[in-house]
Amino acid sequence: MGASFVPITVFTVLWGVVGIVCPFFAPKGPNRGIIQVVLMLTAATCWLFWLCCYMAQMNPLIGPKLDTETLIWMSRTWGNPATA
Repeated sequence: MGASFVPITVFTVLWGVVGIVCPFFAPKGPNRGIIQVVLMLTAATCWLFWLCCYMAQMNPLIGPKLDTETLIWMSRTWGNPATA
């Protein structure tokens, strides 16, 4: 299982819009700069968090823990009889 092009593109575009386009629509006022920075930082950190979670699912460090009986049943069902 590898990285799929579609979800990476969709989420990159989504957070790119939040971080690049939305700051232009920040309301005028004394806090406009702060609102723009908050939008950009939110987009960057949310995208990075999503990317890390997405990439961690591709090669998980911890696999499923199965009982011995389940493993024996699976091996017999799949045509590779194992002895316990």
